[in-house]
Amino acid sequence: MTIKSYTMVLFCVASLSVSAVARDQIKIVGSSTVYPFTSYVAKDFHIKTNHPIPDVQSTGTGGGMKLFCAGVGLDTPDLTDASRPMKLNEYETCVKNGVTDITGMKVGFDGIAFAQSKGNAEISLTREQIFLALAEEVPSKDGTSLIKNPYKTWNEIDSKLPNRKITVYGPPTTSGTRDSFEEMVMEHASEHFEAYGAQKGKYKAIRQDDVYVPAAEDDELVVRALTRDVEAFGIFGYSYLEENGKKINGTLIDAVSPNFETISSGKYPLSRGLYIYIKNAHRNQVSGMDAFLKFYMHEKMVGNQGALRKIGLVPMHSDEYKEVQKVVLAKTKLSEEMVKKNTILP
Repeated sequence: MTIKSYTMVLFCVASLSVSAVARDQIKIVGSSTVYPFTSYVAKDFHIKTNHPIPDVQSTGTGGGMKLFCAGVGLDTPDLTDASRPMKLNEYETCVKNGVTDITGMKVGFDGIAFAQSKGNAEISLTREQIFLALAEEVPSKDGTSLIKNPYKTWNEIDSKLPNRKITVYGPPTTSGTRDSFEEMVMEHASEHFEAYGAQKGKYKAIRQDDVYVPAAEDDELVVRALTRDVEAFGIFGYSYLEENGKKINGTLIDAVSPNFETISSGKYPLSRGLYIYIKNAHRNQVSGMDAFLKFYMHEKMVGNQGALRKIGLVPMHSDEYKEVQKVVLAKTKLSEEMVKKNTILP
């Protein structure tokens, strides 16, 4: 064998060895709402198993999907947290980039809180009132046309509401919380106004005149804003309301208070599921990934008496929990049909 040939063999062997080396740290991106739950699990997983602590980043649901769907390879995330189901266009991007084997894992439920500083009197708002406060365009007084939103105080919308400046701190457009809010409040409420015509039931444009203040992908920033700006309201996941109950309280929405019982039963109008999407191609390449998923899905973590309930997660009912466990353990492949139905179950 010539020196040149021997060198080539060594190079090939070295290349195969490098490519066979699995990453030993799990990479997770996505929702700021799911972030505190996944971070808690990651730390406990590290303590209990001695695996390296997973790297969990809060990028927002939309931002996480972009990173997750960019391709398969150890330079891409293994999991992405999501505070809403994966959208069809995100699924199509994943498939286009070779991320074709995905499993969805439901973590539990959360509610979107519309909250205020603790010093304010309790207030009850309808989704229509919130819509009129935040929509870019609203119906004219005679209800026949749309006009640029003129409302500056809540009592201008309804005389029964307080004479209080309308300021709302909420998530940016990359956030799954924003997506859910637009669907459950904006689109829902627009259905009740004939002036939207063809956009009725679909209108979700939020005003951009500083009444709605987008915060970064960190719900803690919204909580802090409410302690400074006591007239303002904030939009974030229920877990942050639970965690900061001494500083803020939740607004009643359509006369229903956000709490564990109303969210788990679906009675609270802004209830939603929380998810993690799994890149199955990485499960044999990333050390501890399957162990982490089993650890996350254990009843001691996401069950009725689980650790995550104590920090604001609303657990699934027993039957759904068992179905989700089966899907995750079987590596059930997410299909286009499942995505269209907003489910991770076949």
